[in-house]
Amino acid sequence: MVSTRLKIVFWALVLIFLVIVSQFLVSVVREAFRGDLFFFGPIALFCVLGATLIVLVLKEQELPKWRKRFLFLTGASATGFFVFVFLHNAFYALAEIAKQITVLRYALEALHVGFFLMAIPVCPLAFLVGMAGSVWFFIKKN
Repeated sequence: MVSTRLKIVFWALVLIFLVIVSQFLVSVVREAFRGDLFFFGPIALFCVLGATLIVLVLKEQELPKWRKRFLFLTGASATGFFVFVFLHNAFYALAEIAKQITVLRYALEALHVGFFLMAIPVCPLAFLVGMAGSVWFFIKKN
């Protein structure tokens, strides 16, 4: 049996994900969320809810293996997106600082490109896979 807190956090995470996607794709929503606080607020909440989901999944003892994996993937990809964006920006800044040292610059550029690729295509796709699998198990209830 899945705890009520876990379900609430999961569905709140899905709702915030839809708000974030709407900010980028729907002009009416984009206009409503003008300003840094309104733009970054849902993004920060998305990251916090992802970390909360990870903690709740790890505490839950009665979850079947596959359900636990999908829920963990959902939370990890929500939190991982922001970790990888931060690391991408950090390694980009370090690459700019180390412009004069060729080997170090290329190594840092490879890292910042790798973290960018993890943040932009991999984490959202992993979130969608985890979300779809979790919704399937919530509907199936077995």
